[in-house]
Amino acid sequence: MNRPRVALAVTGVFGAFAFNYFLSALLRAVVATLAPEFARELHLGAADLGLLAGAYFLGFACMQLPLGWALDRYGARRVLLCFLVFAVLGCIGFALARNFGQLVVARLMIGLGVSASLMAPLAAFVHLYDRPLQLRLNSWMLMTGSLGMVASTLPVQALLPMVGWRGLFWLVAAALAVGMVGIAAGAPADPPSRGEARQAGAYRAILTHPEFVRSLPLGFFTYGGLIAVQALWAGPWLTQVVGLTASGAAQGLFLINLTMLCAFLAWGVVIPRLLARGWSQERLIGRGWPAGALVLLCIVLLGSRAGAGWLALWCAFTSVIALTQPAVAQAFRKEEAGRALSAFNLAIFSGVFAWQWGMGLVIDAMVGAGWEGADSHRAAMALLLLGTTGAGLWYWLYPRVATRRRGVVSTQR
Repeated sequence: MNRPRVALAVTGVFGAFAFNYFLSALLRAVVATLAPEFARELHLGAADLGLLAGAYFLGFACMQLPLGWALDRYGARRVLLCFLVFAVLGCIGFALARNFGQLVVARLMIGLGVSASLMAPLAAFVHLYDRPLQLRLNSWMLMTGSLGMVASTLPVQALLPMVGWRGLFWLVAAALAVGMVGIAAGAPADPPSRGEARQAGAYRAILTHPEFVRSLPLGFFTYGGLIAVQALWAGPWLTQVVGLTASGAAQGLFLINLTMLCAFLAWGVVIPRLLARGWSQERLIGRGWPAGALVLLCIVLLGSRAGAGWLALWCAFTSVIALTQPAVAQAFRKEEAGRALSAFNLAIFSGVFAWQWGMGLVIDAMVGAGWEGADSHRAAMALLLLGTTGAGLWYWLYPRVATRRRGVVSTQR
């Protein structure tokens, strides 16, 4: 097959998957934009908002291990189409919900339904393409997700007066149905590895693999914390700490998510070149995470002076952590890629749920103890900084500890 036909085939496959991941990311982040609406209409506190936003990630996390087994057994296209049915029903349920409990259940179903929107294409790419193209497409899938998060800010804010937040979820349900047609028509029916899938219960080897153990805290604390702030707590930070209006916060969220989009676009361009020059994903992660931690320290110290620009800078520097996902997948055989990716995704989105709800609990507890709202948010961010720093130190030290236990000299760093 000649190069133009290969490029066309890759573009078609990528586009079919990317549209659904765009919608998944929009649904992930939209609560940050809608938080003032929910607080006003439903009288929700910080912990309630954290639970509502986190329910998506709880549903997402609960499906990761079954998802990995299904991807290895049945292939990406069939699995993704089945899961998206629940996402459509969840969006309809959210639009029809009349109380907080119904909203939480519907949001949980949405998270369950879109839980394959990234893992399915990443697993498909492992089977279809070589390593440099995999890394490029992985980064550009994340860029597409950032585009969805951009769409969840000012575009959603502009749409709300016309359709309201319930109408918005009706529109997303319809868009997901259209996306399912695109998946059915454009995604390849990659052959599953049925022989390996019969051993799907063998998650123990994945969970104890050195690369998985080494990267796990970065996934839970750093990557999970990044998504938790980007998808929820950046909005309340801008309104309650920096003092912006809801419209100003939406503009700040637009900047944050646009920065993430550009960061993932840049990773997709430069990663193949860095690999060709002898750099590794592990080297980039090990050298990159301290920059994000340093910016987060500045945010905690600056408080009300740390506006959207500082949050965007933190997101951009911390985006290097996204390289842990393909690094973990490539440590395993192709037949195990679905399970490896979904197991690591379980760690990430368990972290997102824990941070979204946990930071809300911290904020409410501090306010209840007499702290100012702004200081309560800073305390929650300081807790995230501690988790991020500990995870990064573990990533630095684990190769040495693991190899010392084996009585050999580490060659991983």
